[in-house]
Amino acid sequence: MSEPIIFDTDPGVDDAQAIAIALRHPDIELLGMTTTFGNVDIETATHNALLLSELAGHRVPVAQGAAAPMVKPRHPAPAHIHGANGLGDIELPAVTGQAESCSAAQFIVDTVNARPGEVTLVAVGPLGNLAAALQLDPSITERVKRVVVMGGSIKEGGNVTPVAEANIFNDPHAAQRVLTAGWPLTLVGLDVTHRCVLTPSHMRRIAAGQGPLGEVLAGSYAFYREFYQNALGIDGCCPHDSLALAWLVRPELFTTASGHLNVATEGPAEGQTLFAPHQRAFISPRWSQTPLADVGLGVDGAAVVEWITDTLA
Repeated sequence: MSEPIIFDTDPGVDDAQAIAIALRHPDIELLGMTTTFGNVDIETATHNALLLSELAGHRVPVAQGAAAPMVKPRHPAPAHIHGANGLGDIELPAVTGQAESCSAAQFIVDTVNARPGEVTLVAVGPLGNLAAALQLDPSITERVKRVVVMGGSIKEGGNVTPVAEANIFNDPHAAQRVLTAGWPLTLVGLDVTHRCVLTPSHMRRIAAGQGPLGEVLAGSYAFYREFYQNALGIDGCCPHDSLALAWLVRPELFTTASGHLNVATEGPAEGQTLFAPHQRAFISPRWSQTPLADVGLGVDGAAVVEWITDTLA
């Protein structure tokens, strides 16, 4: 039975890989995509979401959302990681479709309310759209099936600051709202995504199996791979966003723990995700007062990369 999802995204090279999985995997029903700033500006994110679904020959609704963080000023998009166009600065074909007339937040609220208890939100960028949906209709926490967030870091340290992961750092106020909203939530962060490396040989298999979309995945991968060689000394890339979908379809490949999440919204630790394991006593109860959530702490990285490759090849 397939999982109906909304994919909230800022495409992005690793987003593109995950979108390809969501469009192709038989156990995932992609109801639509909602776009946010993050890896790119909002217009580019929307353009890329439309383009990727068109190249896959499987158009889905795309609703444009958050252009900037809720509170803090927006940092420039990381063109040195994803390219100015978000897809490694390769030449891209024209897009024929256009975004929905409603906002991303409204699309989330309407879709969840139309299918209560069925829809999973998979969010792989900054979390402004989910925060805005909670603002529009706080009761969706009771009607969403689950929320899976690719973001944060429990023990791994950060990738944009010493302690913060990019999606959470980009909009920490939205993240604090979303990670503590009390809906069924799983956080899939750097503790698991840094255990997975998509190598050039994996990408060759993917490109061969994907037609026109494969050309974009392979071309953008080359740019991303170069960044990872310099940043982490690995030959390949960490397919961060695909891990959220891997958890949804193959949860047995992950080790998770239950506990309480908080996000630091200012100061040197801005964007840090704080995790207090369930029933662990600390010097004061203040870290354990948010609703329970699950976090990924371990993964069979080789098995996940094989799953990604098999799905797309």
